[in-house]
Amino acid sequence: MKDSPVCLITGATSGIGEVTARELARRGMRVVIVGRSAERAAATAERIKQATGNDVEPLLADLSSQAGVHHVAEEFVRRHRRLDILINNAGGFFTTRRLSLDGIELTWALNHLSYFLLTNLLLDVLHASAPARIINVASDAHRSGTMRWDDLQYARGYNGWGAYAQSKLANILFSNELARRLAGSGVTSNALHPGFVATRFGLNNGVLWNTLWSLIQRFAISPEQGAQTSIYLATAAEVGSVSGGYFDKSRAVAPSPLAQDVDAAARLWQISNGMVVSSAPVPSGDAH
Repeated sequence: MKDSPVCLITGATSGIGEVTARELARRGMRVVIVGRSAERAAATAERIKQATGNDVEPLLADLSSQAGVHHVAEEFVRRHRRLDILINNAGGFFTTRRLSLDGIELTWALNHLSYFLLTNLLLDVLHASAPARIINVASDAHRSGTMRWDDLQYARGYNGWGAYAQSKLANILFSNELARRLAGSGVTSNALHPGFVATRFGLNNGVLWNTLWSLIQRFAISPEQGAQTSIYLATAAEVGSVSGGYFDKSRAVAPSPLAQDVDAAARLWQISNGMVVSSAPVPSGDAH
């Protein structure tokens, strides 16, 4: 697999992330997965090896922590000279307001800022590997989201669904602004909706919520079904040069009008850049 494409997937120790990692490994890619638990990451890597015959390399980090994001980027670059596919997949849902290690509201830190920071830290290796693809897992939950510009961290009147929907809207705005800044570089950026998927997602909010969520998930699709659009965007030749798109069921669809707001995307980029500690160059919009 020396000359095989290299793929980095966050949040890949279960659910659609694990399925995506497995199927890309099955296609002969060199897959690197990111997870928080050494035990779960090792178990996932072993399951994928048993299923595909290919090794999967785990990296360990809490991506809600900016130090954790820096660790993943630095360790990846130390081990690999190229990155063909970056899949920002990690995320969470929290019914009560929590703070990251950096003192940032946890939904915003994990679901949005980790995408923004990790991608920027890896831009040099992505440019060097072009053509390369950046795939951002968002959600149709963005359609009920708004950007609370005066309170992005929900310090007032916290609502778990509102914070989550806002973060998914931010994923698409980020993906679109990134596509604009990377135009002509050979690196593409697209976002996707995986569907309502039955996974461990959201099962970290107490017994009552977990019981209710488990009942609701009986109506969800399987992780295998939910991973299909991520796999499509990572492998399909016809989307190799497509950038700035939003995909559902492996088809390009229009996101909400708010998600298509060019000024909002640029504003979010500037705010996000001020919220992260980054030594990475931020693309200006010129071709590289």
